[in-house]
Amino acid sequence: MDVVTLGETMVTFTSKSSGLMRYASDFAMKVAGAESNVAIALARLGHDVGFISKVGDDEFGEKVRSFIRGEGVDVNKVTSYGGAPTGIMFKEKLTPNEMRVQYYRKGSAASAMTPDDLDESYIAGARFLHITGITPALSSSCLESVLTAVHYAKRNGVTVVFDPNLRKKLWGEEEARSALLEIASMADIVLPGIDEAEFLFGPSSTEQLADRFQELGASVVIMKLGKRGAYVKDHSFTGYVDGYPIDDVVDPVGAGDAFAAGCLSGLLDGLPVEEACRRGNAAGAMVTLVEGDVEGLPTKERVEAFQNQDVKEDVER
Repeated sequence: MDVVTLGETMVTFTSKSSGLMRYASDFAMKVAGAESNVAIALARLGHDVGFISKVGDDEFGEKVRSFIRGEGVDVNKVTSYGGAPTGIMFKEKLTPNEMRVQYYRKGSAASAMTPDDLDESYIAGARFLHITGITPALSSSCLESVLTAVHYAKRNGVTVVFDPNLRKKLWGEEEARSALLEIASMADIVLPGIDEAEFLFGPSSTEQLADRFQELGASVVIMKLGKRGAYVKDHSFTGYVDGYPIDDVVDPVGAGDAFAAGCLSGLLDGLPVEEACRRGNAAGAMVTLVEGDVEGLPTKERVEAFQNQDVKEDVER
């Protein structure tokens, strides 16, 4: 298997009309979660991916499992739990270009995940273990599960990829900072946003923040800079990789997950880290053109066509 990831996937309700949710009467029901977004994106890019999670023993849980399976991701390690419901998220379109998200995930089935839900051999069979800072914020047992998964990966020579994906609504700042730094210190590849890096280390230059992650132990740092692209630092390349500015963003939610998947896809394909980051920038840009977390996730052929078109336009200019 190429990648194993673990976390919570929720059923998402998006208002079909713009404005405050109190006035919405129609919603589209979809499925979303940072880690499963990455898993689905990698599957679309042609990779073998497995997902570990818990869902409620309810219809929403069945929808989550069925949807992710249908996208080509292995869900044999997604278990049903009768003691809590599947998490729910509402997306409120305040304006056509402004989205607000409200979570109803406290006490969800995924928050009951424990190290006993992990199969070491399943993680050991992957090339990469992908984790985010969302899962450890769900509960103390979820934090313990993430740390155990990292331990299993390190013991079996699996590369650990960490996206801090900070969610301040889920836990206190000091608790979050302590846990995220602990996980970052065990990661081989880190994918922080610039705001997340400053949250962990304080305001500083992009270059200095990348250095701090490497001082913790990461061998590769790929720092997300939004529409400006990313800053990369590893043993073979250090520098900025330009992004693909999008003038008419439809839905920015999920862009970071697509970026992470694009980068990992490139590394799995043996691309130099700079080129892997370019694939990540392209995938992240493309997903903002379509409403929904996973609906706009591209195949490898579409990413390459998008990148080639961008190069052609640069040459013509």
